[in-house]
Amino acid sequence: MTTLESEVDLFAPENVADPFAVLDRLRELGPAVHLAQHDFWLLTRYDDVRRAAADWKTFSSAQGVALTPQFNEQLAGSVLATDPPEHDQLRAVLSEKLAPRGLAAIRAQVREYATRLVDELVARGHFDGVTDLAAVYPVNVVADLVGLPQEGRELLHPGADASFAAFGPWGPYVQQHLQILQSYHGWMAAMADRSRLAPGSWGEVVMAAVDDGQLTERAAHSTLGAYMTAGMDTTVNAIGALLQLFAEQPVVWETLKTDPALAGPAFEEILRLESPVQGFWRLTTADTEIDGIRVPAGSRVMLHWAAANRDPRHYPEPGTFDIRRNPLDHLSFGHGVHGCAGQALARLEAKTLIETLLARVERFELSGEVLRRGNPIVRGLQSLPLTAHR
Repeated sequence: MTTLESEVDLFAPENVADPFAVLDRLRELGPAVHLAQHDFWLLTRYDDVRRAAADWKTFSSAQGVALTPQFNEQLAGSVLATDPPEHDQLRAVLSEKLAPRGLAAIRAQVREYATRLVDELVARGHFDGVTDLAAVYPVNVVADLVGLPQEGRELLHPGADASFAAFGPWGPYVQQHLQILQSYHGWMAAMADRSRLAPGSWGEVVMAAVDDGQLTERAAHSTLGAYMTAGMDTTVNAIGALLQLFAEQPVVWETLKTDPALAGPAFEEILRLESPVQGFWRLTTADTEIDGIRVPAGSRVMLHWAAANRDPRHYPEPGTFDIRRNPLDHLSFGHGVHGCAGQALARLEAKTLIETLLARVERFELSGEVLRRGNPIVRGLQSLPLTAHR
């Protein structure tokens, strides 16, 4: 068996700004490449990433899913950083709420909020697709469901963004957002005070699991934080990318106007194309072979969702948005036991928003400069000035 190594810094600013060219090169270099700059192995091919995500015994999350030991210590015991059976116990607390019957009960609530927000923005005509819509709608939907107070919600999206950045190397982006990260985690810890959670909310259900002996106090706190963080960034950044696409490729919006049933497939395709959360790490528990490449036990391995989602071995013309592709097997929500627990909620939110916009907007136009975030782990926009024509 051979070993492949590269000196490429996946988190250099130029590669964060445009990751796909370097990912294409690394994918063609081999199935598993050791990146010397940060001492981890990288998986980029669809079949390899999917197999590794399904094999939690070999590719374990229990030693952390971040790159650095410092952040993995903070994640310890959370739903993100455990394996079965502990992981199953943590997920079970909100399983009923996130099941189809539980989501059906909140469908009208989500639609009512989408309608109110979109009506307000369309009446204005000009708005920022990120700061006024994408970073407001899913954040408030999840915060309402968790039962968080209105005061302090301005920390939620910046805090989740900074939290995801901390999964990667301790670089400039994390250091610049350290104060936001600390404020966010401090506020979320305070939300474990039940008196601050709305009666009947998901947050109250999580804290009730402490009383029943299902969860420890620490596990309840980390579960609340994990669901809040994971419940925002994928949806926020996918919606932002979709709005940009509607403005820059009007034919996509025209196709949706003609066939609104494509709202769901459009969301799946933007998730595949953009992969808002680029990937997570695992730790190998035994020596393993990936298509002839030996990865030793105890290795930190990044499962790169974004690279896998653009693997031409699996998706023809992977760099092209195809509204009729409907790639339900994409890996933007992960895969296996650690597949995103809230992915059905994300789909409900996105489909509801698209349908609400279709009923009110004739076309979108860019009305200013589009700005992208420099987050090394989450691919998303900072600002998207739009004009919505009624």
